[in-house]
Amino acid sequence: MERQGVRLALAVLALVAAPGCDFQPDPPEGPSALPPGRFVSVTIEYRQPAGCVNSAGTCAVSPVFFASWMGPGDEVILATPAGPTVWTGTVHNVPVNWPPTDEPHYVRVWDPHILDTPNQGLTAARLVVGGQGIVYYDSPGTPQESGLIYVDDNGVGRNPQ
Repeated sequence: MERQGVRLALAVLALVAAPGCDFQPDPPEGPSALPPGRFVSVTIEYRQPAGCVNSAGTCAVSPVFFASWMGPGDEVILATPAGPTVWTGTVHNVPVNWPPTDEPHYVRVWDPHILDTPNQGLTAARLVVGGQGIVYYDSPGTPQESGLIYVDDNGVGRNPQ
């Protein structure tokens, strides 16, 4: 009788433990996490044209730098004069995209000196990003004008090939 009691206790124990057992194979592990992005600081230099073509009277306002990786409020005022018509600034947290693994960054400046031109003050002309002058443009001569640039791990700009 004692054996029957042990068997009965084992059967009850097995029934109680059975719902906790997992007899299904585990699904395959998902994709690994993306590696953290790389970010650098980049020096910006912009040369204003000699004259001021602006009927709004804001020629004393500093140029402002914008880029495709920036959100609202992230623009950088180029407030450091490096000459009579040259302005500089440093942009922090620029995503590295060189060697090209993604699209180039779109960059441009709002310049109050050229507000009354067809591009309404927005330009990528005369812009240097990370020591590299912009030579490739998207929508030149329009208010959508932007320059195309890659940035390497040292904060050096590189033109698209």
